[in-house]
Formats: sequence, C-alpha cells, structure tokens
Amino acid sequence: MCISTGEAEFSGTIAYCGRQHHPEHGLIHVLGYQNTAANLTAGPNAMLLHLPTRQLTPRHFLAAGRTGDVLHRMVTAVESVNAAADGIAFMGAETQPVQVFDHDIYTVLLAADPTAVPAALRQVPPHRRPDVDPDLLRFYADHFPDHTIAVCCFDNADAQRAKPLLLWYRPLDPDRLTVPALDSHTGAAPDLGAAVPVDHWVLLSTDQAPSGWGAPVDHPRDMRHRLRSFLPGRIVGRHYGRGQTLPNGDFTIHHDDLLAGDLDRVERRQPNRR
Repeated sequence: MCISTGEAEFSGTIAYCGRQHHPEHGLIHVLGYQNTAANLTAGPNAMLLHLPTRQLTPRHFLAAGRTGDVLHRMVTAVESVNAAADGIAFMGAETQPVQVFDHDIYTVLLAADPTAVPAALRQVPPHRRPDVDPDLLRFYADHFPDHTIAVCCFDNADAQRAKPLLLWYRPLDPDRLTVPALDSHTGAAPDLGAAVPVDHWVLLSTDQAPSGWGAPVDHPRDMRHRLRSFLPGRIVGRHYGRGQTLPNGDFTIHHDDLLAGDLDRVERRQPNRR
C-alpha cells in the first residue's frame, strides 16, 4: 500500500484519515501514515503520497515527538471493539514550484506539478537522493492534476526508524475521506489493472460522530497540546490482510457513511473516477 521510487517492501501499514473542525484552521482532514519499510534498492529510496489538496507546506506536517506510537494506539482502540473484518464495497513557500524540507527521517519534496521534482532533487542530501523514473512522475501529473505530491526520501540506515507521518490539509472535497493506497514497489508507475496484496489497517474519524460512535483512543497524557488538537477522541477502522488482494487504488468513504459507521461503504477507487 505504497508507491516507492525504487524496489522496496512495505508491511504492517497503518493509514488514518480524520475529518474535523479545527479551532484555528477550520474544516480540515488529518492524514496519518506509518509502515515498516525494507529498502531493496542499493541506494536511497522514497515513498510517494498523493494528497487531495492544492495547498500543502512544511507547516502542515505535525511532529510526533515522543508519541511515535500514536497510530498504533488507534489500532489498539479499534481492535478492542471489533474483530478484524475483511471486505470492501515557511513564509512564502507556497510560491515555490517544489518545497524541500526535512521531517523526521525524511527529506520531503512537495510538488503541485510532479514533473518539477527532478530539478529539485539536487536539494536533497546525496545519501537520501533517489533516482526517480520520469514515467512515474508523469503518471501523477496525468492522473492527479489537482493534488499535491509528497516525495518522502530516506536512506537505508534510517528506513526502520521512521515515526508516523502526520499532516493536515484543507481537502478538495471535505465530505470525501481518502487514504492514498495505490501500490507499486518497483519504482515504476502503478498498474491500474492489477490486483495487489494488502497488509494494513485503515482508520477513520470525524468530530461530528454521534455519542457512542467508534472506540475511544487512549492518547498519552503527556502528548503536546498542539498535536492533540489534531487527533481524534474516537476511531473506527478495519484491517485488510491475511493473503487478501484488492484492485489497485485508494480507499475512500463519504462522510455520511462514516457517520453511520458503515465501513462496508469504504470503496477502492482509482484516479479520475468520481
């Protein structure tokens, strides 16, 4: 459940998307993403995520700090109430073509135009600078024209030490929660006609849920207030795995179906499908 610029294996993925009214930023979505990466490329590698927003800057990325288990705590909350069920129905930075910054173990490139990434790669430290197939970047440009692409570069030594990626954004469609889940671990563009193996949790939340909805999350008492303001009090989710394969695509659900707690309404959606 990931796209990489070189050969890699990703396992145990936890992906979270939450919808909330933030006291400072208004109606936003919050994305969380974590997995175990095994880099099978001799040199640096990168994980690519396509995010349904036109504006993303370094300030949208949230530092996990000491609470690197925040997504695992969400999984624990969900596991306690349902059996794992399988089934699916910087100032001025916005003007730069590609923003480059460090976050946790990654050097991150944010691009509204993926074809601008190659020129920006020289700003990435050599030990993290991957080779990127131009056809992969063209795939994103063709299929996700309104999205922001995050290229998260890492080296072999750091691959196992990643904390969860946590970020917030104003979504293209506030009522459609989407987890990027296209799959290709070879460095090539994903095959949209393929069925791919899955091994991950998909977690979802909304601050408009009725009383008793979902499972309460046991956040650490010493979590920083700023981080806590972006995280859910209650969560729902489903595990996809145990040898299961699904059509290549993203996970998405409408907010009304999420409010109803109907995870059978989670869809596997490909780009350019409405």
